[in-house]
Amino acid sequence: MPTGGPGGATGLARQVLQEGADLVLALGGDGTVNETANGMIGSRVPLAMLPAGTANVLARELGLPCNPLAAARRIAELVPRRIAVGLLRSDGGACSRHFLLMAGVGFDAHIVYNLNLDLKSRLGQLAYWAGALKEIGRRLDEFDAEAGGRRFRCSFAVASRTRNYAGYLKIATHASLLAQDFGVVIFEGVSTLRYYGIYLPAVLSGRADHTKGISFLRSAGASFAAPPGAPVYVQVDGDYAGRLPASVEIVPDALTILTPPEFPETAYGPAHS
Repeated sequence: MPTGGPGGATGLARQVLQEGADLVLALGGDGTVNETANGMIGSRVPLAMLPAGTANVLARELGLPCNPLAAARRIAELVPRRIAVGLLRSDGGACSRHFLLMAGVGFDAHIVYNLNLDLKSRLGQLAYWAGALKEIGRRLDEFDAEAGGRRFRCSFAVASRTRNYAGYLKIATHASLLAQDFGVVIFEGVSTLRYYGIYLPAVLSGRADHTKGISFLRSAGASFAAPPGAPVYVQVDGDYAGRLPASVEIVPDALTILTPPEFPETAYGPAHS
């Protein structure tokens, strides 16, 4: 069933559940999977993905092939796992949306908001890097973040359910799809040169948790507020999702997904089994 356009997968998922479907397959990227999941929250019917998107973060986190045909061949051996999901409330609570992967506030959401969609269709992930390069020299907008009983003034925050970010970066290395909280990472500073010269190399080398200006914590919720001035944006699972003020919270026992039988050991180690 074709989605027909942005947001279409949510209504289709609700429709097929009402018609008695016992499995829903989402063919597409993380945005399509997100839309499909938003139509299935609370249902016991499992959701499986056939990755065909730009980053395929969920597929990489689960250890699924990023080729949709290869993933389809494994459907029969996958096993259901019940997970919690995140819930974003943005624009002061006027908008809400569930998410499986992460909510990003500030720097990355600004890139998503201004992304050239035609360029994305032609270049895939390179379009995001092109958008990031355009930010060089811009003074980043700061906002206030509160999580785990701590307050921060920062320019980028991510509340993540996955270690993977953008497909191959690992930012929230303490996050887990099987946990009942978020891995929250806070980045301070207003200079993009700090991001590209210090933060990005630290993430790539696995030294982010020892880098000044980056804070790691775990929390079942977080809130974000911006001072008067330029708007600060939010993205979930790679799609624009509103402006500050915003908050995120955990929704337990929310969704059944199909995972490889070797998950979670292959992703998180035996302690998570």
